[in-house]
Amino acid sequence: MEGAELAARPERLPARERLAELAGRRPALTALAVLGLVVLVLIAAKGLHAVAQTGLNGLTLGSIYALGAVGLTLVYGILKLVNFAHGDFLTFGAYIAYLVNVSIGLPVPVALLCALVATAALAVFFEITMWRPMRGKGAGILQLMLMSIGLAFLIRSLVQFIWGGQVKELNVDTASTVQFLGLRIGQIQLIVIIVGFVVLSGVGLMLRFSTLGKRMRAVSDDLDLAETAGIDTTRVIVLSWVLAGALAGLAGVFAGETQAVEPNLGAELLLAIFAAVILGGIGDAFGALAAGIVLGLVTEWSTLVFDAQWKLVVGFVVLIIALIVRPQGIFGRAKAV
Repeated sequence: MEGAELAARPERLPARERLAELAGRRPALTALAVLGLVVLVLIAAKGLHAVAQTGLNGLTLGSIYALGAVGLTLVYGILKLVNFAHGDFLTFGAYIAYLVNVSIGLPVPVALLCALVATAALAVFFEITMWRPMRGKGAGILQLMLMSIGLAFLIRSLVQFIWGGQVKELNVDTASTVQFLGLRIGQIQLIVIIVGFVVLSGVGLMLRFSTLGKRMRAVSDDLDLAETAGIDTTRVIVLSWVLAGALAGLAGVFAGETQAVEPNLGAELLLAIFAAVILGGIGDAFGALAAGIVLGLVTEWSTLVFDAQWKLVVGFVVLIIALIVRPQGIFGRAKAV
């Protein structure tokens, strides 16, 4: 009898694993079903065209949120650092693009590339000069968090000292639009969506399948164990900052193109980026990516029901409700990368 039970266990184990996997996926599927129901109600009340048109605007905003959120959660997943200066990395990237595009007069693609490189370099600079020495001294989460807040004010003040507090604009064509299927979207917004999705897809594939992505996940799970296994954790951490900084720079340039360039640009986006990180599951890059897109869509769709000035409030109400139901976030696990 015991032998029969033992023989049956290997057959039952895969079934349990499949059930556990299904249970793990259920919150994301439930959220998707709720979102689909909301879309159907909006279509019935406001019409397909209005929902699709605001959805395009939501994809633009969601791409910016997702780019910022993936970089922020990547750093947290590996270093457990809540980086409040991340929003000001976006601001720095936008101003570097302004310097290259407007002050020097080079094309936007060149300005975008310069912003990515400069913001990545800035992130690595602070890792080498500030975060790594503080980790070596055994600084706690609270000390590092306070330092990141101070760093945010430092970057913002330097930006304002160099470029002033006036609102500036990149030299981009904001008037041209593209029409398809009866919908209209600005040429810049369309570029933001396409490039954003290509970059986010590339980052997702890199984290899932590349050697660097596997090492990042290993360091995120257990830094000491990864180091014992022979992984160069210092190199992985530096490359993580490079990726986070580059994504922040890209998000900052996109925000500057679709809105305007001013010293509080990143600070105003930071709360929404944090919301995407929390909604996606803190430390989960894939969750942050999905949550950023969803948050952008929900924020814009809310303008069909409420005045546009309340759209950010609606986004945060959705966040609060989601976290009441599932405190660890809707998408993914809280400790994954």
